[in-house]
Amino acid sequence: MSNIKFSDLQGKTLKSIKVSDDKERVEIECDDGKKFVMLHHQDCCESVAVEDVIGDLADLIGTPILLAEEAVSDKEPEGFKHEYQPESQTWTFYKLRTINGSVDIRWFGSSNGYYSESVWFEEIA
Repeated sequence: MSNIKFSDLQGKTLKSIKVSDDKERVEIECDDGKKFVMLHHQDCCESVAVEDVIGDLADLIGTPILLAEEAVSDKEPEGFKHEYQPESQTWTFYKLRTINGSVDIRWFGSSNGYYSESVWFEEIA
C-alpha cells in the first residue's frame, strides 16, 4: 500500500465508492482499475471514523472527478456539538465534485492528545 494525495483522484472516474458498515473505511474503485482506501490505522486511546456523508455517493459514479480536496481542522463544524469534549480532536473533510453532484465526507478523530487522529488515503491496487 502506498500513501498518496487525495487530490490525485481529480480527473479520475469512479466505478464505486463505499463507506464500511463500521464507518472506519471508505473504499474507492476507479474505472482504470486503481483502488484506494481511506482509513485510520487505529492505536490505543484514539477513535477516528466517518462522522457523516453529505450528498449522494451515487452522484460520483461514472463521470470524472472535477474536484478532490482535503481540509483539516481542530474546530467543530458550525452547528455540531459532541456530548463530550475530547482532549484533542481533528475533523478531516474530503470534498468530491462531479458534474452530477457534490459529496463531502466528514471524518472525526478524538484522542487524549498523544495519538494521531489523521485519516490516511492509500492506493491498494
